[in-house]
Amino acid sequence: MLINKANLAAHYKGFKALFQGAFNKVEPNYTKVAMHVPSGNSSEDYGWLGSFPKMREWLGARAIRSLKLHSHTIKNKKFEATVAVTRENLEDDNIGIYSPMMQDMGHEARIHPDDLVFALLATAFSELCYDGQYMVDTDHPMAGSTHSNDGGGGGDPWFLIDNSRALKPLIYQERIKPEMQFINSPSDEHAIMEDEFLFGIRSRDNAGFGLWQLIYGSKDTLSAAHFATGKQAMREVTDDSGNPLGIQPRLLVVGPSNEAAALELIKTEKLANGASNINHNAVEVFVTPYL
Repeated sequence: MLINKANLAAHYKGFKALFQGAFNKVEPNYTKVAMHVPSGNSSEDYGWLGSFPKMREWLGARAIRSLKLHSHTIKNKKFEATVAVTRENLEDDNIGIYSPMMQDMGHEARIHPDDLVFALLATAFSELCYDGQYMVDTDHPMAGSTHSNDGGGGGDPWFLIDNSRALKPLIYQERIKPEMQFINSPSDEHAIMEDEFLFGIRSRDNAGFGLWQLIYGSKDTLSAAHFATGKQAMREVTDDSGNPLGIQPRLLVVGPSNEAAALELIKTEKLANGASNINHNAVEVFVTPYL
């Protein structure tokens, strides 16, 4: 095959079709725990996360809630993946060997938000959220006191999450969607010096923590008793006026090491003694390799 801009563009078109086809086949899971926020800048501020506009009876003038002035900024990062196609393979029309790589690139681009979000979730006990405390901590400020969303323990973590609201405990912030790029000139410096042509993807995005009120984390044994403690802790969360926020856990997120315990706890209809399992299908179970 003659190496020129037109033929390179034709190969790019074919590679892009493979990339997009694989991209479209994958359904990411990050929306289970994170809200998707479009970004228009290098970073976004989420100081407003501390405000819960609860409904109240309207007596007299409106009770205007100002957004709390927390400092909580998520900066966008750049990400890439690149495949080098040798000039010899282009000259010999030996392009089929790259098809799986382009398809896998599409798959990886689609689950990239999952990588960001669930890797961040694994750090919830050691990374700060908008109120200056760890995302999962024992003393979040609440209604003039403090509240714990930390179940303690020293094993592999598991999390209870209320994901029924527009607001979520995590944030996926997207500035630039994954886009495919390529070197389209045989006279490009890299093409001349390395005797290869580059095809790659680029994105700008990041993940951050949202509302601690919507998550409960524990490193203790995943048991019926500890599960009940977590549910109760979430239901006791109030706004700054002491009004219940009505939080209900809907999702149990575990790692592979806790998968069997989670399925036994939630999917078993009868206990070993024959009694009904009150936790049967109480929440959805989601397993991620990041925990």
